[in-house]
Amino acid sequence: MQVPLLDLKQQYAMLKEEILQEISEVCDSQQFILGEKVSIFEKQVADYCNAAYGCGVTSGSDALLLALMAEKIGPGDEVITSAYSFFATAGAICRVGATPVFIDIEPLHYGINPDQLEAAITTRTKAIIPVHLFGQSVNMPPVLKLADKHGLCVIEDTCQAIGAEYDGHRCGSQSHYSCLSFFPSKNLGAFGDAGMVLCNDQKRYETLKILRNHGMNPQYHHKVIGSNFRIDALQAAILSCKIKHLDSWTEGRQKNRADYQELFKDCDEYLTLPSEAPWCTRHVWNQFVIRIKNGHRDLVWDRLKQEGVGCAVYYPIPLHLQECFLSLGWKKGDFPVSEAAAAESLALPIFPELSHIQKNHVARSLLNILREVNN
Repeated sequence: MQVPLLDLKQQYAMLKEEILQEISEVCDSQQFILGEKVSIFEKQVADYCNAAYGCGVTSGSDALLLALMAEKIGPGDEVITSAYSFFATAGAICRVGATPVFIDIEPLHYGINPDQLEAAITTRTKAIIPVHLFGQSVNMPPVLKLADKHGLCVIEDTCQAIGAEYDGHRCGSQSHYSCLSFFPSKNLGAFGDAGMVLCNDQKRYETLKILRNHGMNPQYHHKVIGSNFRIDALQAAILSCKIKHLDSWTEGRQKNRADYQELFKDCDEYLTLPSEAPWCTRHVWNQFVIRIKNGHRDLVWDRLKQEGVGCAVYYPIPLHLQECFLSLGWKKGDFPVSEAAAAESLALPIFPELSHIQKNHVARSLLNILREVNN
């Protein structure tokens, strides 16, 4: 039996007619750049995330870059972020000429460890980018408190966590910026690349809009240098259809997580199941990431693929050990929690349309493999 890590075909089949109608309307209007469809979608997302403003952009990676540009962060500046994340987080910092300063994650929930944050702050620090990984929020209150104490900008990387909450607050509702990705594999996925920057300050919002359109305001007048970060109207129209179903899809992911917890309830000897942090009042389960014990992760990964189970490793090399960052001077052992996560983590299918038969096959295959490799 084949169980993919992600299957978007069922979702598309359910919404096909509605999506094709939206695409047809865009094609009939020939309004492909910005316009009403984009404005409608920006408001939908801002409202969903309890933010004041939404600025649609080309991707989650460009959302991070644009937020940094809006704050005029550049050469000589430092930005603190997680040592364990997708590359775009640190990549955006480097693209504006600033220096990423990594700190370790807290042991159980993959967010940056607030206890290590203040020691990393220097006179060159300009911002903090906490990453809400796998659909769960960072412990934001201490991050926001420290940022306020030191006058730092907080740019939330919410690319994997749209709709997640901490202490009852939606991610992105309390900070200076929140960056979203609508890459197809995300909980709210486009038909290609797309993203958004959320903010709560009108001046920052106006700056974002100018920068995403080559720094123009008015047309052909450029006081600042921006670039082409505009979201496509076609993507906005498609996503506008899909966001109406996002809560039901999240409920499906949460149900799948509960089913996995039951299926794996007696496996503590071989694996560690993901847990919800006490501060996380809504986990949206972009990924279901288990930890394989006893050094068997890569063997289990290979064997699961042989059994037809889609699975993936996020992320096999922590950021401080990536070759392009070696000049920063970090070495193996500097961030042991991130390094352990990179060595042990394995993501299993959790997309909302996953059937009971598929979940049982995943569980049965994994349990059989775990017993074999540990005996």
